[in-house]
Amino acid sequence: MKNILLIRHGESKWNKLNLFTGFKNVELSEQGIEEANNAGKNFKNLNLSFDIVFTSELKRAQDTAKIILENLEQWNHLNSESKVIKNINLNERDYGDLTGLNKKETAEKFGDEQVHKWRRGYSDKPPNGESLEDVVNRVKIYFENEIMPAINRSENNNILIAAHGNSLRALLIVMKIYSSDNINTVELSTGIPIHILFENETFSIK
Repeated sequence: MKNILLIRHGESKWNKLNLFTGFKNVELSEQGIEEANNAGKNFKNLNLSFDIVFTSELKRAQDTAKIILENLEQWNHLNSESKVIKNINLNERDYGDLTGLNKKETAEKFGDEQVHKWRRGYSDKPPNGESLEDVVNRVKIYFENEIMPAINRSENNNILIAAHGNSLRALLIVMKIYSSDNINTVELSTGIPIHILFENETFSIK
C-alpha cells in the first residue's frame, strides 16, 4: 500500500484579495504560511516519512511543500537528494484574461452564471484561458509519464503532491476517484490534505 498526500497550497496574497490567480506567481499570505505550518504539524500525527515530492513551478505551492517538510525535518534531505520535483504541468489552471480580476466584480460584469461556468464547468474556457478539461489533459500526461512510475517504484511508499485547486481536481479525475461529472462536488481548502491510498492498482480516499 502506498500513501499519497495531496495538498492545495496555503492561502496566497491574491486568494486573500479574491483575485483570479492562475499562472501568476504569487506569494503566500501570512495566513497561508500559518496554514502550511499547521499542515506540517498535522502531518506529524500521520508519522509519515516522505520519499518523493511533486509540486508545480509556482512559488505558493513550492513554499507550502517546503514549510510542511521543514516541520517534519525532511526538507534538507529530500531537497539535497533532488527528491523535490517541480513541473509546470502541476500549475494552477490558466485563467487567461480573468487573471488579476476580482471574482466578485467579474461576476457583476459577466453574470454569476457565466462566471460559475468558467470556474466550475468542465469544458468551459475563460477568454484566452484553460478549461478544467485542458488541465486534466496536461496533468494526465505528466501523471502517466512521471508520477505513476514514481509511485510504482518500490522505494517510494509515501508521496507528497503540493499543487493547486484545479490541478489537484485534475489528479483526482486521472486517478479515477472522481469523474468529470461529479468533480464539482469537491472543494479543496487551502492547506488541508487529502489522503489517497494506492493498493491493488486502485486509488481511493482514506
